[in-house]
Amino acid sequence: MTVILLRHGRSTSNTAQTLAGRTDGIDLDEKGLEQAGALVDRIGSLPVRAIVRSPLLRCRRTVEPLAAALGVEPIVDERITEVDYGQWTGRKISELVKEPLWAVVQQQPSAAVFPGGEGLAHVQARAVAAVREHDRRLAEEQGADVLWLACTHGDVIKAVVADALGTHLDSFQRITADPASMSVIRYTALRPFVVHVNHTGGQLASGLAAKPPETSDGEAKDVPPSDAVVGGSTD
Repeated sequence: MTVILLRHGRSTSNTAQTLAGRTDGIDLDEKGLEQAGALVDRIGSLPVRAIVRSPLLRCRRTVEPLAAALGVEPIVDERITEVDYGQWTGRKISELVKEPLWAVVQQQPSAAVFPGGEGLAHVQARAVAAVREHDRRLAEEQGADVLWLACTHGDVIKAVVADALGTHLDSFQRITADPASMSVIRYTALRPFVVHVNHTGGQLASGLAAKPPETSDGEAKDVPPSDAVVGGSTD
């Protein structure tokens, strides 16, 4: 099973340099709306069979054009919603960088718990559980090699990618997830394969549509598609 982790398009909060968190009504800005519309061409002919999204408005707006083009009704999952930043919600980033907790978030995020909110370790646990559960569900419903998309938030994506890479959460700040970027993970019986990280260019590699090669006994090998692009491609 392969999941495309899509970060929502640029929002009004991104532009204002504030921490939106779970604030109601944070919409895409003009650039974000353009990014949402461009997703149809970026996905191209890739056979996306399901869309799961965060309940927040900026994620709904981001997937609307793609869902309409694919004829897919998005599934809303609270477990991939934005981090609950608690008392940090809505504050300017320029103010937050002066808080002692900011250094913890950057250097030891596994220990970071936002005042009145949740910890980043919990965010990773809920998001990874959601992704793997949807993987299993889609495998049962539609068979192997299903490609699906989850529209969520930057820190959530970084946490899921860190888990797939087998790295500690404390390294997740080394991962980038820009607005409207796509990171791709292929889950197999033995291990996940990280196929793309922070893809912000044109169409995703056509290799995502390919089935894995078979062994002599007819079973699929535990390898990624041979022509998949690794890293933040801008092709």
